[in-house]
Amino acid sequence: MKRRKSSVVFIGNTPMGGENPIRIQSMTNTSTLDTEGSIQQCIRIIEAGGEYVRLTAQGVREAENLHSIEEGLHALGYYTPLIADIHFNPKAAEAAARIVEKVRINPGNFVDPVKTFKTVEYSGEEYQQELGKIKERFVPFLNICKEHRTAIRIGVNHGSLSDRIMSRYGDTPHGMVESCMEFLRICVSENFRNVVISIKASNTLVMVQTVRLLVEEMDKEGMEFPLHLGVTEAGDGEDGRIKSAVGIGTLLREGIGDTIRVSLSEDPEAEIPVARLLVDYATKTELSPVCIQTESCASLPDTYVPVLTDNRPATQQVLHAAYHEPDFDTFCVKAATDCGVYFLDRLADGLLLSNSAPAITPEQVEAVALGILQATGRRISKTEYISCPSCGRTLFDLQTVIKKVKAATSHLKGLKIAIMGCIVNGPGEMADADYGYVGAGAGKVSLYKGKECILKNIPEENAVEELIKLIEN
Repeated sequence: MKRRKSSVVFIGNTPMGGENPIRIQSMTNTSTLDTEGSIQQCIRIIEAGGEYVRLTAQGVREAENLHSIEEGLHALGYYTPLIADIHFNPKAAEAAARIVEKVRINPGNFVDPVKTFKTVEYSGEEYQQELGKIKERFVPFLNICKEHRTAIRIGVNHGSLSDRIMSRYGDTPHGMVESCMEFLRICVSENFRNVVISIKASNTLVMVQTVRLLVEEMDKEGMEFPLHLGVTEAGDGEDGRIKSAVGIGTLLREGIGDTIRVSLSEDPEAEIPVARLLVDYATKTELSPVCIQTESCASLPDTYVPVLTDNRPATQQVLHAAYHEPDFDTFCVKAATDCGVYFLDRLADGLLLSNSAPAITPEQVEAVALGILQATGRRISKTEYISCPSCGRTLFDLQTVIKKVKAATSHLKGLKIAIMGCIVNGPGEMADADYGYVGAGAGKVSLYKGKECILKNIPEENAVEELIKLIEN
């Protein structure tokens, strides 16, 4: 595997890109105003193997308290670079840029107003004026970053594209790429190169297509910025691991990616070993245990999992994948990394997956095969959950809520339910979901049907019950 050529960016004293190792990171879910709690969670992430740690900063107060967190970590002998995660608030970004090693901004909400899903018509001149407003607000931030040698991440999320981008380009990979390129072109014009890019979605097909398109567009314009990879709102358990490995693993196998985060709805430190396994397997495995063959349907065993269950042709393009892996998480990651691209790119009609280690049951093997097909959008066999990995913005106990929602809805095959900690990506990512549960404030939750908010600011203690009622109705 030849890795895509990328420029080197220094995050503090830790370089990324070029020939450097692929860096692994996670994000705290503590309040950034909770200095001691944030320090301790940073340490757990670092000791698990995290090379960068990201913390949310909703406002200037939170951004300024990053200084206390950083000082506390240094006092304990931890110098891992910190990254501030900013949405909606350029002033918070400017404050953070004076303190931490990198600041993530979201092009969908750095200057553009909060998403409303309204279509706005712009003339060519009006659209250029909007781009002028972005440059006017973005350049002062870049100047602060230059002064303090702070790197930035331009982090596009599918769920938070602005109404301006959506109106012109639609809810498409092209729109996501253009949202990123607008900001990159300003960086280049200002000779600011200390930039990392991410372009994420909860849908693995959209994520992979968009990153591939972004690389093409950057190549056309002579850009070599390093890339951060992730499947956002991947969920928990085997589903979160399979979705992450399908999206991230596919791109790593293509030589794309300089740093990754596996976004699980679990404790942040639990993301690190999964990410390490994924990087090591996707970049260091030379012989793939899979092959594709044309076979007669009549000759296929019962363990074969096809994309189509009815009206199948007489022959199928069968993907064979055989493992001897005693650890279930490892089996999930390896199988999804190897097999995902065949279904994302529609090269196979079904999967014949096997694992000879007795620790993993045939039922578990079948569940992983179905999970890979579901993660790639080729066959829906169960309820799908879009759940964020939690951060300092999360307004309820995410892991507890996910368990409650799953317990009440896991029998609803084909339904897609989003469980989101806050509004940053909530309504946008839920546009692809049937129903949504979104943190709206302290102790308050809003419930959605598609893009429409049905119940607003209801008490958290009633929210799961009300979600079930909404689905039943």
